[in-house]
Formats: sequence, structure tokens, C-alpha cells
Amino acid sequence: MFTAGLRSLWDEPRAADTPERVWLDRVLVGVVMVAALLEGTLREDVTWRPVVTIVTVGLAPVLLWRRTHPLVCVVVGFGTGMALGLASWLGGTSGVGLNTMIYILVLVYSLVRWGSGRQIVIGLLLVAVAAGFSIATDYTGPAELFGGLAVLAAAAASGAAFRYRAESRRRALDQVRSQERVGLARELHDSVAHHVSAITLQAQAGMMMAAKRPEAALEALAIIEGEASRTLAEMRAMVRVLRDGAPAEYGPQPGVADLMLLARREPDPVVDVELAGDLAVLRPQVDAAVYRMAQEALTNALRHARNASRVEIRVVEGAGRLRLRVTDDGQIDPARPATHGFGLLGMTERVQLLGGTLRAGPTPEGGWAVDAELPMELPL
Repeated sequence: MFTAGLRSLWDEPRAADTPERVWLDRVLVGVVMVAALLEGTLREDVTWRPVVTIVTVGLAPVLLWRRTHPLVCVVVGFGTGMALGLASWLGGTSGVGLNTMIYILVLVYSLVRWGSGRQIVIGLLLVAVAAGFSIATDYTGPAELFGGLAVLAAAAASGAAFRYRAESRRRALDQVRSQERVGLARELHDSVAHHVSAITLQAQAGMMMAAKRPEAALEALAIIEGEASRTLAEMRAMVRVLRDGAPAEYGPQPGVADLMLLARREPDPVVDVELAGDLAVLRPQVDAAVYRMAQEALTNALRHARNASRVEIRVVEGAGRLRLRVTDDGQIDPARPATHGFGLLGMTERVQLLGGTLRAGPTPEGGWAVDAELPMELPL
């Protein structure tokens, strides 16, 4: 298990959306430089004052690259600290360095926060070696030993915590975008399927009437042209949104009141729409869902109901429930899906999200029926 965990850490990619540099980085570097100069000038017990002051000030700009090159910054920062410690040990001097040098802990945080897995492993090993070298050459007691190790661990843990939080937020956003894309794909399917069914019916009617009434065939062609143009426009709009980075263009969603536009007297099958009850106070989610389900059920009837002469769409409100029933009197197509298919799956998902029920299948009288029941109020 330990080996698997280490392998997983080693293969971890760099944090996503790593910023290169912000104005606060320059402010931080400026503050560190000023603090180092003040400490190196005013503090009385500084060993090797010019050297440690120059080193502390000269190392500060490394903070500017701590996100884009975290491992290199750790190598430079802690490598310089080890070199300074080695020089003081060889010179027989202890306690060399400024307190301002504590800013190199930011490099440990940045390594874990922004680095890849292998950079984190290599960098933390280097930090451990530097800490061990410091303990071996400048041991001052258990209190400072455990305190220093705790500070190092806290810096690394803080980087891990912020990295995990950012990754969780990114994954949540990706999940929301994925759900939105599935919803858009469902809308695209519903809309295009409806338009294509209408085009097919008009083409069939035009061919039937071409010999007897040429003007009717021309009217059918005009309707086909309009339906095809609307279909292409909707497809282009949806595809633009499905592409990464494309801005969405929002418009009003069709609702129950728009179902009357689906009614027609010709060509066959006749489509009758009946709305009953108080339908003016529907929630927007319920209003749009009922329209899309009725549209999908009508599309399925036009595509699959053989020899159908009539399709009925009925929406009734009562007792806090909204009932949708779509029936046709056609002959059952054996290939017609009863529980499968993207359209029926989309209707089922809509109903379940709103806390309702859906039934679809053949009727005892012949034909096909889709029955949906939704609560007027959304479930908590």
C-alpha cells in the first residue's frame, strides 16, 4: 500500500492553472529585502554580517519563480542555506544567518502547492537532507529541533491542504460543466429530432400532393426550408456552447403555453393539444420540462406510430400535481423502444430530477402513451 501511494504521488501532475506571477510577489520580495537590510544593519549579534546580509537579500528574488519552477527554487534556497551552514561549520562558527531567512519556508509551501509529484518527492528529500545537515552541524537543543521540524511540516501541510482544496473545487466545476453539457446534448437531441420529424412529414405530404396540387408541394418545401434553417441555427448555437471557451447565448425557454404551437390539423396525423387547470404559476424548471417531454413524446409518435391519424397532448393541473399525457392511435412499431433510447432516457431523467414519475408503453386500445406526473413544487 505504501508503494502504491508513493507511486501515485510520483505520477501526480503539476497543479492546474498555475499563475506565473502577481503583483503581490514583487511586494513580498521588496518586504523581504527591506527586512533583511534592516536586520543586517541594526541587529548587533550578527555573525558574518556582510556575507549573510548579501546572501539573504540576493536570495529573495527566487520567490518570484516559486510557482513556475518550485523544485529549482527549493534547490537554490536550501542549497544556499546548506552552503552557508557548511562554511560556518568549517570556520568553527555557529548561529550564522539572519532570522529573515525564514522566508525560504515559502518555497516548501510552493513546492507542495504547485509542483508535480516527482518534484515534491525530490524537493522534500532535499529539504530533509538540509534539515538533517543543520541539526548535525548546529544543534541547539530539543526545543528548537522539534520546533523547526514542526514549522517545516506545517509549511508542507499547508501547501498540500490548499492544493487539495483547489483540486476539489476544480473537479466540482468540471462536474458541473459536464452535467451542463449533458443537458445541452439532451436539448439538442430533443429539438433536432422534433424538427427532423416535421421535415420528414412535410416531405411526405409534399410528394403526395405534388401531382394533384403543385402549390401545396411548394408550401411544403417552404415549411421544410424554414424547419431546416431553424434546425441548423439551433445546432450551431449548441455546438458553440459545447466547445471549450465558447460563450453561451441565453434565451427564454419554451414552456407549457408554447405547446399550443405544436397543434395542427394537417397533414396526418392531427395533433390536438389540451391544457387544463391553473398553468400560469408553474416553476420555470417544471414549465420547461413539461414542454420538452411533450415535444419528445410527439416526435416519437411522429416517427414510430405507423398509420397514426391522431396524436393527443393533454396537460392537467390539480391537487398540487401536474400531469402530462401524450397518446397516439397508430400501430405499434416492434422496433419502438419501451425502456431505452436517448429520448426516453432524457424524459426519465427530467422527471426524476423534479421528483416525478414517468410511464411509457403501448395502450390496451392500441397505440402508445406517455404519462408523466410532476409535483408543482420542487422537492427539497
